[in-house]
Amino acid sequence: MFTTMLPSSPLSFFFFFFLLVLSFMICASAQGPPSPGYYPGSKISPISFDQGFRSLWGPQHQRLEQGTLSIWLDSNSGSGFKSLHSYQSGYFSAAIKLQPGYTAGIITTLYLSNNQDHPGNHDEIDIEFLGTTPDKPYVLQTNVYIRGTGDGNIVGREMRFHLWFDPTQDFHIYAILWKPSETIFFVDDVPIRRYPRKGDATYPNRPMYVYGSIWDASSWATEDGKYKANYKYQPFIGRYKNFKLQGCTINESPSSCKPPSASPSGYGSLSLQQISAMQWVQNHYLVYYYCHDPKRDHTLTPEC
Repeated sequence: MFTTMLPSSPLSFFFFFFLLVLSFMICASAQGPPSPGYYPGSKISPISFDQGFRSLWGPQHQRLEQGTLSIWLDSNSGSGFKSLHSYQSGYFSAAIKLQPGYTAGIITTLYLSNNQDHPGNHDEIDIEFLGTTPDKPYVLQTNVYIRGTGDGNIVGREMRFHLWFDPTQDFHIYAILWKPSETIFFVDDVPIRRYPRKGDATYPNRPMYVYGSIWDASSWATEDGKYKANYKYQPFIGRYKNFKLQGCTINESPSSCKPPSASPSGYGSLSLQQISAMQWVQNHYLVYYYCHDPKRDHTLTPEC
C-alpha cells in the first residue's frame, strides 16, 4: 500500500525528496531558533514601572494601565521614560509590543545612555525598533556608542535583524546584559548579539541610565529615510510591561555587586548551546553588520 504512494521514476523521486527537505526546512525555520538552554531573565523578578522608572518627556503621551505602560507619538509630541538609578552594569529588559501597520520613520526604543551626564561625549547601548511599511517586517537595530561616537560625526556599531515572529501581535522580551567584559543582546532570552570588550576605546564603561522612548526619526529610520512618518496613521503606540532591572548602581562597589550571569555556569560568557542559538539567529535573520559594510571607514572601528 505504501509503495504505491512513492514517485515512480528516479527524477520524480528526486523532486519528491527535494520538496520533503524544503518543507522540513520551512517548518524548522517557522519554529524559531533552537533552545538556548538557559534563560537569564527567568532568574529576575519583574518590577512595576513606578518602582524603577519615571517619565522623562511627553508625560501627556503616557498611560499606565494594569501594569502596562503605553507611550505614543503624534504630530504634537513623542514620549520617553528614564530609570530612577544609574547603573555600572546589569540586566535590563522589558516585554514590548509594537504598533502594526504603517510605522515608517518611527523609532521605539529600550536603551542605556549617559547622554545627560556627558553631553557631546556620551556612551550608549541601544535596542531600537525601526518602523516600516505594511509590506515589510520591522528591523530590530542593536547599536553601541562609546565616548562621543554618537555625537557629531557618528560612528555606529550597528547589527540589524528581522525577527522570527511578528512583534506587533504579542509582547516579547527584549534585554541588554551589560557587563564589564561584554554586552549581550537577547530576544525572549535567546542571545542575538555579543559585543565583547577589546579595550577601553571601544567599550562603554561609564555608568548609564535605562531609557525607553518613541519618536520621529524620518531622516534615517526606514530604508535610510526613503519612507517618512505619515501622521494620518497617528497615534503610534509602543507598549511596555514586565520591566526587569538587576544591576550594580553607582552607589554600590563593584567588588560587592556583580551583574547576573549570561549562562548556566554562573561565570564566563555564553554556553555552547547559547552560542548555537545565537548563530542560528544571525544565519537566518541578520540583515546588516557594520563590520561587513564596505562603505564604512573601519579605521574608526578597530574591533572589526
